[in-house]
Amino acid sequence: MPIFFISLIGAYLIGNVYIFWRGAQAATAFPMGLKVVLALLYVCGALLFFVSFFGRDIRMPLELSHLFHQIGTGWLVFTLYMVAALLLFDLLRLFNIPCRQGFWIALVLVVSVLGYGYYKYKHPKTKVINIVINKPFNKGKPLTVVAVSDIHLGQGTMKKDLQQYVELINAQRPNLILIGGDLIDSNIRPVEEQRMWEELNQLDAPMGIYMVPGNHDYYTGIEACEVFLARTSIKLLRDEVVTLPSELQLIGRDDRTNPRCLPFDRLMQQVDKEKPSILLKHQPVHLEEAIQSGIDLQFSGHTHDGQVWPLNLVTKQLFQQSVGYKEWDKSHIYVSSGLSLWGPPFRIGTESELVVFHLSSN
Repeated sequence: MPIFFISLIGAYLIGNVYIFWRGAQAATAFPMGLKVVLALLYVCGALLFFVSFFGRDIRMPLELSHLFHQIGTGWLVFTLYMVAALLLFDLLRLFNIPCRQGFWIALVLVVSVLGYGYYKYKHPKTKVINIVINKPFNKGKPLTVVAVSDIHLGQGTMKKDLQQYVELINAQRPNLILIGGDLIDSNIRPVEEQRMWEELNQLDAPMGIYMVPGNHDYYTGIEACEVFLARTSIKLLRDEVVTLPSELQLIGRDDRTNPRCLPFDRLMQQVDKEKPSILLKHQPVHLEEAIQSGIDLQFSGHTHDGQVWPLNLVTKQLFQQSVGYKEWDKSHIYVSSGLSLWGPPFRIGTESELVVFHLSSN
């Protein structure tokens, strides 16, 4: 893992030097004062990447912290796309197809794509999935279950964003709400300072609100998360099974970030296989466990569907099921791309989403 981050930082620095050099070439006719100002702004933007990742514990006004986070993490994607666009123009020059305004065309294209990606992030889609379970529950009446994951409350997802999400969830009039992990990003301080438990306590589901921890909840500190959740009506499940009055069983799998999480076969000893079951598990790994155990529905998150192209192509290779719905034998598995996101505030080639399951008994 350290080698990965060192490589990432090295590539980021090289990419920014390349963009700066190509920008300096494109701005040779600019007045010296303007060139100095643009150079300083560029260097500050590039350095905010390090502030956003390594300065999370620095105390500063929340709005300023949010701005630094948005610019700093967003600069990573800006660098990726800008380098790709400039290399394309350099490649054209090799084939004697010069484009004197290549830098400015690349800049306009990249900024336009990022603007589109920001809009997509801010406007989550609602996915509706109808599932028939071959076991009796809720006296034959259908259930509406809203499932979300990867909200990442903190410096990126702020109080006003959470309020929008709560309104979107409640508009579905759910019987039950499930949260598939990574409710908190990596620092509990901005969550508590914004009193985000107030919004979470507006969630309305008569059968309850349940969640499992994700890797970021552990990065935050699982004990701090538990203290925060105690102020809400959300029930945290860590290798626990809850049977609802509807006879629906919720199996809350602890995240594998915890080296002491319960072996899955021991967790399943608490489950009545004659009753319908929903497995909440943050990371969609070892899907065969759910399939072989006869789980009726598994809901996971974690992958973000790569969040931005082309990383979604990478997640498709890393995970057996990286996003969306699929029926495996008699098990229904859904991997959500996440209601919010981590880091860069863009959705490019992917979507933010809220999932509504309409469950009925055959």
